Amino acid sequence: MDFKNIKLQAEGYEAQMTKFLRDLVAIPGESCEEKGVVERIAEEMRAVGFDKVEIDPQGNVLGYMGTGETLIGFDAHIDTVGIGNRTNWNFDPYEGYETETEIGGRGTSDQLGGIVSSVYGAKIMKDLGLLNKKYTALVVGSVQEEDCDGLCWEYIIKEDKVRPEFVVSTEPTDGGIYRGQRGRMEIRVDVQGVSCHGSAPERGDNAIYKMAEILTNVRDLNENDAADDKEIKGLVKMLDEKYNPEYREANFLGRGTVTTSEIFFTSPSRCAVADSCSISLDRRMTAGETWESCLEEIRELPAVKKYNATVSMYNYDRPSYTGLVYPIECYFPTWVIPEDHVVTKAMEEAYKGLYGTTRSGDAVTNEMRKARPLTDKWTFSTNGVSIMGRNGIPVIGFGPGAEAQAHAPNEKTWKEDLVKCAAVYAALPTIYCANKDK
Repeated sequence: MDFKNIKLQAEGYEAQMTKFLRDLVAIPGESCEEKGVVERIAEEMRAVGFDKVEIDPQGNVLGYMGTGETLIGFDAHIDTVGIGNRTNWNFDPYEGYETETEIGGRGTSDQLGGIVSSVYGAKIMKDLGLLNKKYTALVVGSVQEEDCDGLCWEYIIKEDKVRPEFVVSTEPTDGGIYRGQRGRMEIRVDVQGVSCHGSAPERGDNAIYKMAEILTNVRDLNENDAADDKEIKGLVKMLDEKYNPEYREANFLGRGTVTTSEIFFTSPSRCAVADSCSISLDRRMTAGETWESCLEEIRELPAVKKYNATVSMYNYDRPSYTGLVYPIECYFPTWVIPEDHVVTKAMEEAYKGLYGTTRSGDAVTNEMRKARPLTDKWTFSTNGVSIMGRNGIPVIGFGPGAEAQAHAPNEKTWKEDLVKCAAVYAALPTIYCANKDK
């Protein structure tokens, strides 16, 4: 690999990538409202010479560079969250700003920078003659991730019938290579009561009081240790070989958690006993946990059994910007690619050949990044929950920007990150194909 030439080529596209990113930031594109962003991405793909550009019925944009045998995917979700409280921003989140080193605006780190680097990484492959009969690069700008991570790739894999050999997730990684994440699911618990006049509450059966006991059990599940004398053993138990055959990967990803995120009730009036109460639980899962095990864990809580509460999983069925509805359970599986997997090793080889053995970044981020392992994991969830979690396609993460910038006011990214990611993306497929053939 001519790493030096790849780096020079990527550096030469810094201005074009900056303009492209600022154009995308200027187009509001929250989940289910991404049409303008998708059209601008398709325009850029065609302008830089992609061999085929398609927008599928769900609204995802798919750009193909090359015509080789092995399909290698680069995923960037191109929807953003809203801006939240506008007074927390020091600048217009859609106009953004630019300095010599930074680009500010909603979506710069999470994660419009990823599609920018992917598009130009593919262009560098073409510029330098790296494309060959061995591989085709597929760059995907995917929709609705912020609403329902992975839904887009469920559609791409099952309905578009597109199945890459592996996928690079371009979510922000703070200059590192990420090989996994905890999963998550959205659980609902419902308990019933009987209403009566509030002046004589003994005549009724207060559902809120029942739920109070359930809430205490949920808190215990999250906070308790796993000692033998605990009726409710805490989720920390999954870090122990005694309870989890996948304890090594669980320790790498971190323990699971559960917290109550919402509470609802019904009552005839403020002068009556509540006749139902429901809660939503945010459940983060580590290796070795499944949606079945997590639901059963809640069903087995003493208060849930005592009050015959109903435990279920939420579903998502919001239409995409094209009007397409693709219902799915709100289950986002844990995934982790082995540290010795050919994909992991190829990504590390591409990075190290270009930028050395440690993370690096702009002067603002460099010290913090160098203190962290080069290969690590995300704290949040990504489209990998579908690509690898549901469908078994290997995923590796490397993307411009910082995790801490995601969903935050005054969001920004760094031009240096855009350049480095484009270079690594350009080098990766050739290295992977060579290593796979050994």
